[in-house]
Amino acid sequence: MSKTTASDPAPSAAEDQELGDAGSQLSTAPREDAPNLPALGVIGWARWFWRQLTSMRVALLLLLLLSLGAIPGSLIPQSGSDETKVADFRKAHPALSDVYDKIGMFHVYSSVWFSAIYILLFVSLIGCIVPRTWQFVGQLRGLPPGAPRRLNRLPAHTTWRTTAEPEQVHEAALALLRKRRFRTHLTGDAVAAEKGYLRELGNLVFHIALIVMLVAFAWGQLYKSEGNKLVVEGDGFSNTLTQYDDFKSGNLFTSDDLVPFSFNLKKFTGTYERTGPNKGTPRVYKADITYSSGAYGKDESDTVEVNNPLEIGDSKVYLVSHGYAPVVTVRDAKGKVVFDDAVPLLPLDGNVTSSGVVKVLDGYRNAKGEKEQLGFNAFFVPTFGGHASGTMLSQFPALDNPLLALSAYHGDLGADSGIPQSVYQMDRSNMKEFKNSQGKLFKKLLKPGETMKLPNGAGSVTFGKDIKEWAGFQVVQQPGSGWALAGALAAIGGLAASLFIQRRRVWVRAVTGADGVTVVEMAGLGRSESAKVPEELGHLAGDLYEQATGAPDDPADSPDTDQEPGTEPPVPAEGAEK
Repeated sequence: MSKTTASDPAPSAAEDQELGDAGSQLSTAPREDAPNLPALGVIGWARWFWRQLTSMRVALLLLLLLSLGAIPGSLIPQSGSDETKVADFRKAHPALSDVYDKIGMFHVYSSVWFSAIYILLFVSLIGCIVPRTWQFVGQLRGLPPGAPRRLNRLPAHTTWRTTAEPEQVHEAALALLRKRRFRTHLTGDAVAAEKGYLRELGNLVFHIALIVMLVAFAWGQLYKSEGNKLVVEGDGFSNTLTQYDDFKSGNLFTSDDLVPFSFNLKKFTGTYERTGPNKGTPRVYKADITYSSGAYGKDESDTVEVNNPLEIGDSKVYLVSHGYAPVVTVRDAKGKVVFDDAVPLLPLDGNVTSSGVVKVLDGYRNAKGEKEQLGFNAFFVPTFGGHASGTMLSQFPALDNPLLALSAYHGDLGADSGIPQSVYQMDRSNMKEFKNSQGKLFKKLLKPGETMKLPNGAGSVTFGKDIKEWAGFQVVQQPGSGWALAGALAAIGGLAASLFIQRRRVWVRAVTGADGVTVVEMAGLGRSESAKVPEELGHLAGDLYEQATGAPDDPADSPDTDQEPGTEPPVPAEGAEK
């Protein structure tokens, strides 16, 4: 009669000692030896510190600290990404800002403490991986250990008697286990087999992938660049530092790292939902451009859309914003054109109500022939709701009923002071208002094609019928993003392998009993809390039993005399399918 047992999957310490090499090191995790106090001296303390740093618990602790350290970077304005918000925070919280400056909260990711955690985690991972890799390579090159003396002490065990010779059982077991992709060999009176090496390989891949991700993120942060440029239809852009409206980069980035290319905005197209709850929602949002790579590249046409950037080398050109640029023509007192250009205005709401300024810096002379500068506050609505609406806000983002409101100033704009100025704001400290007949600020609403006459024959301003559109582009260059993605995918794959693949060992012993009948013992061992080992052993025992069928049992041991002797196969171990 066959006998099958399935005990606790975790053998006791005494049993593990009895199993010897068979039950040892089913994982490449370092042994937890009793701590030995290091010898006094620099070398001893250095060795102790290295062992602590490269332990798994410290690596997990550093990973947790890195995650916690990144939280302030997402909650507190960072000087590298938004200087305006940082300035507003300093103004609102002056005392707290001084504390934040001392501990590096305005530049978390480049602070000393965050970099220290980052580097320590990097070193800890390498210190964990290198010895485990060599140990795993050694296990791959070695053979599965021989069978323990007492197989019935293993977590999953089954036995039966067979008329086949031990050599025949061994050959059948070798063929069966190799077919199931076990590494096998015959040692002594038993076949030893092992499977599930991908579990340890998954562990190593996961940790190596973390290092790849850390290197990729560091590389990307140090050499990244990000700039924004507003381009009006018909104008172009060349990828040089002076062309950007604003630009920020990593600490090791230089202007030589910029990818050489240029492009021209031929046309921007935007269509919007006309009715329903989504009225005003963009339906089509695209920029038709021509671009060239390098100094002598050939012109090519392409379309940049939201979530569909233009990729040139390591740079990606994203479409991020849109607005209108009314064409304004300014003439002086003698009718001479002193300004004729499209003026981009910044949107204030979803219906593209826009504002900005028109600055005439050179060439203007007033009615007395004196040189002056002109400035106009501009307010533009692409769809004016009419005077009955009582509001100067756009009702729709498309150019259904455009209207431009201008208020006029003259004097000195301060452009020659050497202090940088925004093209969308006007410094009125040295400017005077043009007055209307009632002594108030001179301003007027203009439709396309209409002209505003300045008081006292000072000139005129014409709102052109041709209203151009502009597109805002963001040019991003971040090396290492591909490696970061590959590392993330590898980490997920390695983690899945380490969680779902189980490393286990199987032994098949066939010896001639005292009565001359061959006794077959099969046992399995795994160091994970799973029923897969008993289940798998049950299937293997059933397949092997078909080739080494049972022999008649001793009638004295048979609990059922009506059972035909030698016909009962081995019962699967506990947890196996029946």
